[in-house]
Amino acid sequence: MNVLIIEDEPLAAQALAALLTRLRPTTQVLTSLGSVEDAVEWLRAQPAPDLLFCDIHLSDGNSFDIFRQVAVRAPVIFTTAYDAYAIQAFEVNSVDYLLKPLQTPAVERALQKYETLHPATLPAAVENVQRLVRTTPRTRFLVKTGQILQAVPVDQVAYFLAEEGVVFLVTHAGKRFIIADTLDQLEGQLDAQHFFRINRQIILSIGAVQEIRPYFKGRLVLQVAPPVVGEVLVVSAGRAPAFKQWLDH
Repeated sequence: MNVLIIEDEPLAAQALAALLTRLRPTTQVLTSLGSVEDAVEWLRAQPAPDLLFCDIHLSDGNSFDIFRQVAVRAPVIFTTAYDAYAIQAFEVNSVDYLLKPLQTPAVERALQKYETLHPATLPAAVENVQRLVRTTPRTRFLVKTGQILQAVPVDQVAYFLAEEGVVFLVTHAGKRFIIADTLDQLEGQLDAQHFFRINRQIILSIGAVQEIRPYFKGRLVLQVAPPVVGEVLVVSAGRAPAFKQWLDH
């Protein structure tokens, strides 16, 4: 399940992201946004998430302004310290309306309600769980160069990169091979101690990380080897704590 968090308090956003991944381990928090402007820009440019958690009072206005400026196709769970907006919330794809401070049982009930109302997301969730319980990580990948087949050991992989619907295996030596697996499939096949999915496009190996710098709004910017040409690698604020924990494992 891909989740977008719209919340102008970084600590609250991080706490919610951690709670969601604890309640639903297969959840991927795409990013955390703190303003109407950033949310509108993101929703116009990106595919709709499976679910949106949205605070009502943001740094630059009321979150209902988002829905006036862009068509939001994802179901929404609103979070707020006020109960005056409940009726308005249920006019814009709202699944539930949670009062802050968020309590674990309330978030769990909201997720169950979402899963009941949107059962199409459940087969993917079941598949993700099945992948998680596999005990033997992938050790090599069969790739093809022209008419030649070869096996690439997993310790030679720097990262997996998705570009325009194609997934590339990129080695530490800079070689690129097209593979048939999707990033979602690869997440369940790789050793989580050595690989981390930093965003929707890249699964990174620990050996590829060269430099980490703080980025604005709680995000991290990475330098990797070999470099990803034309890309600035950013770890979202929602995934930054888990990324740091992975590095420090």
